[in-house]
Amino acid sequence: MANINVNRLSITMTAAQITAVKTAIQTIQTNMPFLVGLTVEERSALPKINVSNKAFTEDAINSMVNNPGLLPAYFNVAEMQKDMSLFAQLDELSTIVNQLAERISDTQLLAGSEAYVSALAAYRNFEAAANAGVAGADTIYDLLKSRFANQGGSPAETTTP
Repeated sequence: MANINVNRLSITMTAAQITAVKTAIQTIQTNMPFLVGLTVEERSALPKINVSNKAFTEDAINSMVNNPGLLPAYFNVAEMQKDMSLFAQLDELSTIVNQLAERISDTQLLAGSEAYVSALAAYRNFEAAANAGVAGADTIYDLLKSRFANQGGSPAETTTP
């Protein structure tokens, strides 16, 4: 179990901060009305672009631009160029957003872990108090130990920091 005296986070967000973040996210969504949602099946079935086939796609577009007479008229080079441009723009934004999402997730994980580790320590203290016959400790200990009734094993065994 981690040391309960180590507290890397000691903060909560104000309602104004939460509202500001939600507003900022809404502003992003408003500025990107073209974003789509795909099903799990679509995500799995769609061919994905990677470093090598990105270069291939760019070479194909350049070849199409420089040799329009070699292809049927139904090839729309301008649309392919727009798709590649959007891909590049979103690639940059995706990296920034993913970094932010990772930091939000990591901070949430740490905050939850700190609270849970302290709760486990308090639980062990209530258990010791109940075993020592301290008045009122039985009720609290029974309440807390019921959370582990269907987990098989002790709370200390179920935690992995």
